[in-house]
Amino acid sequence: MIIVSACLAGVGCRYNGSSYSVPQIIEMVVQGKAIPICPEILAGLPTPRPPVEQCEGKIISLNGDDQTAPYRAGAKMGLEIAVVSGCQKAILKSKSPTCGAGWIYDGTFSGNLISGDGIFAKMLKDKGIEVCTEEIYCKG
Repeated sequence: MIIVSACLAGVGCRYNGSSYSVPQIIEMVVQGKAIPICPEILAGLPTPRPPVEQCEGKIISLNGDDQTAPYRAGAKMGLEIAVVSGCQKAILKSKSPTCGAGWIYDGTFSGNLISGDGIFAKMLKDKGIEVCTEEIYCKG
């Protein structure tokens, strides 16, 4: 079983209410090979919601609110689902402050990227689960 970001599976759960559908990932879910998860939705955050970025270890919204606690809570719930499902791999949305793996936005809301992982991606990696993004998955 594989964990996938729900937005990649066609669920309109991104901060602006959209999805980022990837046909191969949707097919994995349809075939029962993948579980779609959105840590933000698990945390009870609304859709749409203000955009957030990581800044100095915190999740901060565009209007300056510290959203670390709910984002961390949602990531922890997602991790629990991955563990009880026996997942060994995750395909997550690139650049996201929650799901990004390898690169995330720098916290200035200017589109600049820095090396780093989203909080959900980091929790999965720390548990030994392989994490990649749709950019890497779809190229390979």
